[in-house]
Amino acid sequence: MLDGKVVVVTGAGRGIGRDIALMMAKSGGRVIVNDLGGAADGAGADATPAQEVVDEIKAAGGEAVANFGNVAKPEDAKAMYEQAMDEFGAIDVVVNNAGILRDVIFHKMTEADWDSVIAVHLKGSFNMAHAVAAQFKMQASGCFINFTSTSGLIGNFGQANYSAAKLGIVGLSKSLALDMARFNVRSNCIAPFAWSRLIGTIPAKTDAEKARVERIKEMTPAKIAPLCVALADPTCDVTGQIFGVRNNEIFLFSQPRPIRSAHRSEGWTPETVRDHALPAMKSDFYPLERSGDIFTWDPV
Repeated sequence: MLDGKVVVVTGAGRGIGRDIALMMAKSGGRVIVNDLGGAADGAGADATPAQEVVDEIKAAGGEAVANFGNVAKPEDAKAMYEQAMDEFGAIDVVVNNAGILRDVIFHKMTEADWDSVIAVHLKGSFNMAHAVAAQFKMQASGCFINFTSTSGLIGNFGQANYSAAKLGIVGLSKSLALDMARFNVRSNCIAPFAWSRLIGTIPAKTDAEKARVERIKEMTPAKIAPLCVALADPTCDVTGQIFGVRNNEIFLFSQPRPIRSAHRSEGWTPETVRDHALPAMKSDFYPLERSGDIFTWDPV
């Protein structure tokens, strides 16, 4: 499906990114395996994870090179693009997967907690897209696959920074799809349900939380890769969408659209909004408590 195509996968040293890189290579892609090799909170750096994935790809007969850059730095993103052009003479697909977590209840969240998560997820996705946009325009082809999360689409406790970044990525991806459509460039989002070291940092104290973690462990990162390869296939014409993968299930998220309206010919006052408009729409509001599938999206 990807014979000869050049694919950059960020955060590809472990977890979901690793399995995406392996399947991209197995499908004929030539892969830039990017991973800073930091801890789950972004601290530190280690070249080992990215290099191990490259070695695994080469051992299987594929083509890959390692990159140890930080997507939060524009110069590192540009260097990834230049590395792809120098090594393989092309770039066709960018998978924006790199991420970190700094989970904390909002009133205790520091500015550093906020900035670091936004920098890697949202700014990192922008940096990578911006680094290759001119090349995609010139060659009249290209594909962005961006990773969002139900934490962004729905919200989650203790993840205001992560949720904001992940919903921001949706806006970025949809705008890329619109801006770049005239150049035959596609952009889509995936919200993955899979066990990873980042998910492993979320505390599980109650029996219900522990049971949920055990169910999530059944969703291996490899389940995400087939959708990524299919979206990267140059014959694919899907763009501007948000997909989810949960074990062996692939689903499409609805797009935000008005679902109910209230009209008052004489206009509204705060009191009439409170007494009439809001009650008429209340049944469509999500509950604010964490319950059922609203926040957890537990598998059956």
